[in-house]
Amino acid sequence: MGFLEDAKDNAAKAAKKVGDAVEEGVDKLKDKADEVRAEADVKRAEAERDALKARNEVKDELRDK
Repeated sequence: MGFLEDAKDNAAKAAKKVGDAVEEGVDKLKDKADEVRAEADVKRAEAERDALKARNEVKDELRDK
């Protein structure tokens, strides 16, 4: 009986390690997705800023004429 109990314990430990590894992988993937989303938000904000700046420069040029 000791052998079967050891096997069960080892299988349970292995399953827990696999579950932990999967959970860690999912967390890393979520973190990477958040990072990519944040970078996209920054790029979008920079593009809006640049567009607004260009539009204001054109307006200033038209006023000066």
